[in-house]
Amino acid sequence: MVVRFGTAVLALMCAGFSTSLHAVSSRAPRSLQLHSAAAVVQDERTGEILLLKRADFAMPIASITKLMTAMVVLDGNPNMEEMITIDKGDKDTLRHSSSRLPMGTRLTRRQAVLVALMASENRAAYSLGRTFPGGIAAFVAAMNEKARVLGLLETRFVDPTGLSEGNVSSAQDLARLVEAASHYPLICAFSTQRECTILRGRRQLYFTNTNALIRNPHWRIDLSKTGYISEGGRCLVMQTQLGQRSVLIVLLNSSGRYTHFADAIRIKQWIEASDSPRREWGKPAATRMLQAHHP
Repeated sequence: MVVRFGTAVLALMCAGFSTSLHAVSSRAPRSLQLHSAAAVVQDERTGEILLLKRADFAMPIASITKLMTAMVVLDGNPNMEEMITIDKGDKDTLRHSSSRLPMGTRLTRRQAVLVALMASENRAAYSLGRTFPGGIAAFVAAMNEKARVLGLLETRFVDPTGLSEGNVSSAQDLARLVEAASHYPLICAFSTQRECTILRGRRQLYFTNTNALIRNPHWRIDLSKTGYISEGGRCLVMQTQLGQRSVLIVLLNSSGRYTHFADAIRIKQWIEASDSPRREWGKPAATRMLQAHHP
């Protein structure tokens, strides 16, 4: 189902938000309420931090993990047309999550990366690690080494899917991870593709993007990933165009089904209002930073 968020829906989704973030600049909107437990919003071109909320707390990141999975796969420069067969080793025995990839499905490595990013397919993501030289152990080690090289100090991976609560990171680290992933054209293209179909014999397997905002004409999203496990709540990371800016958004641990999307919409409205010609943003970055108020 295609979900579009209008003003009325946004108001409903945002009702009851209790955590406020206040702008220091007198020319900025006076407050912004977010439901996500942690957040970062950063101007990608200048590096300016526009919003921080519990940004240095490590927490489970669920399927945001798959951005690192895709980077490690692509760094190995494998044959993307090589066929991979989904087998019983790819089945989720931790959370028993559903999958649209039945046992025995054959797909190319390119297709596996596509549905892992776009549709957050866990079996596809696990198969990418399983077929990595050295298997899952070597793949997870490569994920953690990549995190080290990127300077992600609060980040640790234990599997390529994000199903384990042991996959943790901070919002600040994930902003760096998203920026790094944005340099992979295939990740940008696959993570923002609206839908795809994979043939399994005479049967068509249909997949859609897990980010509902991808289908909203008011958004231009250049990179996207969602995630969810019970311990980590709803998570969303994006590289997107807001106003005159290219912006990195990280939202972690939102408890409602749609509140991470509602938070993104409110951030979009805040930035676009702030960047309108009627406002003058000439003050140093430090005076424009938003900080969460914790009682």
